[in-house]
Amino acid sequence: MTPRKPTGGRAPAGKRLLLCADIGGTKTLLGLADEGGLQAHRRYTNADFPDFPAVLAAFLADTRTDPAQVDGGCLAVAGPIADDGHSAQLTNLPWRIDGTKLTHRFGLPALHLANDFAAAAMGAVTSSTAQRHTLQQGDPLATAPCLVVGAGTGLGMAIVLPEGAGWRIVAGEGGHAAFAPADETQAALWRFLQARHGRVTWERVVSGPGLAAIHEFVAGDLLSPAEIAARAAGDTAGAEARSVDLFLAAYGAFAGDMALACLARGGVFIAGGIAASLLPLLPRSGFLAAFGAKAEHAAIAARMPIHVATDPLLGLRGALGVARQRA
Repeated sequence: MTPRKPTGGRAPAGKRLLLCADIGGTKTLLGLADEGGLQAHRRYTNADFPDFPAVLAAFLADTRTDPAQVDGGCLAVAGPIADDGHSAQLTNLPWRIDGTKLTHRFGLPALHLANDFAAAAMGAVTSSTAQRHTLQQGDPLATAPCLVVGAGTGLGMAIVLPEGAGWRIVAGEGGHAAFAPADETQAALWRFLQARHGRVTWERVVSGPGLAAIHEFVAGDLLSPAEIAARAAGDTAGAEARSVDLFLAAYGAFAGDMALACLARGGVFIAGGIAASLLPLLPRSGFLAAFGAKAEHAAIAARMPIHVATDPLLGLRGALGVARQRA
């Protein structure tokens, strides 16, 4: 069994707490917060546990948390939430999260369930300046929508609307819109992917598997996205760098198209681990040029702030933000 990573502290004794979680396909982050923010958090490898209740039991034991201290919280789940809001099925793991059963088993209050990208979106728009890297200053409007996009295993998208003192998150499936090639190289990539998949969506290009497919198209090699990124950083003239350039140009075009669709003058936030890993390569890539290549609406795109979210606890803090807003 892989040892659990002892991050964060213990539950503050006697304080009222919110329980938050970011439950993905391979790992789960759990945290406890009081009015001052996150006070304890832990990372668990899902393969070490038979189900989520076992992870939660380990977390409560590791942090010496009395469930009676918990006033509420939010579980962000990498999968669709049932219409009743009480349960969710993970997309890439045979786990079902049932809020009612968790309440009965652990003596917890009702916990809100949210999609993991919705929580990441909340985390992005509420992040501090220290938790983001700005690619384009733009000219933000506080009352305008924000857009959050994030490439990882898939391609997530959410529109975030200011609502009073808080935010309203509108989930979207823009990653499953059709990929639009911008030049002959991208058109050749489209034909390569179309022969394999039929319909070619943005997610086939702008995602971890998309980066691997792009490199297979460029160089004929099968490499992991992490290896492609590492090699591109070390050799800016190699095939891996060309693959990353093609990937980032497509990423910028997608983000710009989605931002134009919702007039995201509040800001565009790039989330997900891929953007963070490629951050040193982003400023000199074609990302910004592709984002702004909007013909007669280029001036609108130029006024949209663009930030890369760099907080490794983005989903966990976002789940906390959702819990606080619903409290």
